[in-house]
This record gives sequence, C-alpha cells and structure tokens, in this order.
Amino acid sequence: MPGAATPLLVLLALLAVTAAYLLAVRRVRRRNPAQGWSRARSASFLGGAALLAVALLPPLGPAAHTDFRGHMAQHMLIGMYAPLLLVLAAPVTLTLRTLPSAHARRVTSLLHGRPARVVAHPAVALVLSTGTLGVLYFTPLYDAAMPHPAGHWLMNAHFLASGCLFAHAVAGPDPAPARPGVPARLVCLGVAIAAHALIAQAMYGGYFVHLHAPADQVRQGAELMYYGGDIAELLLAAALVSTWRPERRGTRPRALPTVPGSGGVPAR
Repeated sequence: MPGAATPLLVLLALLAVTAAYLLAVRRVRRRNPAQGWSRARSASFLGGAALLAVALLPPLGPAAHTDFRGHMAQHMLIGMYAPLLLVLAAPVTLTLRTLPSAHARRVTSLLHGRPARVVAHPAVALVLSTGTLGVLYFTPLYDAAMPHPAGHWLMNAHFLASGCLFAHAVAGPDPAPARPGVPARLVCLGVAIAAHALIAQAMYGGYFVHLHAPADQVRQGAELMYYGGDIAELLLAAALVSTWRPERRGTRPRALPTVPGSGGVPAR
C-alpha cells in the first residue's frame, strides 16, 4: 500500500540524513582531533531530526491531513522548532570542513554569490517564511493543496526550507556574507512575531480566512500558532542574543595591512 510505505520512506530518509551528519562529524574529528566538533551541535541536529520524525510520522503525520489542529502542530514543528535546532547544528560549516579544498572553495563562492546573499537576507527570509502564511491561509491555496498528497508534501517542504532560511538569517552559526547587524535582525524577528500574532488572531476570529475546516479546529489551531509561535521565536531570539558580541568602546583601532616593499605604507 502506498500510504503504508510513506512513513517508512520518511523514516529511512531521516535516518540517512542523520547518519550522513554523524559520519561527517566523525570525519572532522579524525582530521583534526584537537579542534574536533561540538557535541552540542551534534545533539542539536539529532533533536531537529527527532522533531521532524514526530511531525511526519504517525500519529501526527496522518492526522495533519484531516485535522487542522494536527496540521498546525505539524507546521510548528516543521517550520519553526526543527529548523532552529538544525540550523544551530551548523551543517554548512560541517560540510565545508569535510569537503576537499577545491570543492569547499566552490561552495564558498556560491555562498558569496549575489543570489545566496539576497535569499539569505533576514528581510527576504521573513517574507518567504512568515509572509507566505497569509497567502496560504487567506486564499484558497490551503484547501486546494490539502486534498493532494503531493501538495501537502510541497507545503511541508516549503515550511522546512523557509524556516531553516529564516533561522539561519537571524541566528545561524554558519557563514552568512552580508548579514546585517544584530539590531536589524532583531527588528526582522520582531516583525515576524507581530505577523504571526496577527495571522493567528485573524484565524481565531474567522476574519479573511479561507479554510474549509470546523470552526473549533480552526480556533484551536490558531491558539497553537499564537502560543507555539511565540515560544519558538523567543528561542530564536535567545539564540541570536547568545551570539551577540558587542564591540568594546575605547579599543585601539587595528593597523591597516602594509604593502610589502612599500616602506610601511598602509594598503588602501
């Protein structure tokens, strides 16, 4: 039965991704035992994979197809909680440290390219993650996608990808060229919190929503979104603040590098 095979495929995919991450960690530790790899990052990845398993496997996975409360719980796990843990595991940094130098340089050049810099900007990530929720719930898109398994899987893939992108743009430990400072990222996070609250309140009150689901399910789903979203975004804010290293005032400016053979003339 295809329906029975889907959870097995999901489980195998999650196990394969987790095994690949752990093998990469082992390779990094063998290459450089002194530097190693943080156990906290490995635990974070395992936690993110576990949350994805809870969201996609029975009983929650099948319930999300028929019950709006199940859908919203799945959305919270796939789009907010799991991405934060996966991003804090620094998978891009791990990949760069396991690749040969030539391949690592190619990946780095892609990360510094204009498309990656634009997509990874917090404002763009905010539109892709939070902005699309209005399109999903305030237009017929949700009702059009849910009856089709492919539509539901595409929706989940979008939740995961956009959630990881936003978490990375705001507080990710991986390299992010042209990432704005902490104040700008806090502003984007504040906008996301406000937008989630407004969307949840509109859903709870039945304003502008296009959801063919029982009213009690929609209200309970809106409550999950309101409170669950606040907790996830507070955790993201904590992750951002934990990486904040404000510059000390009064420190001496660093000397400019000099050009060899120029008698100490600073490079410009």
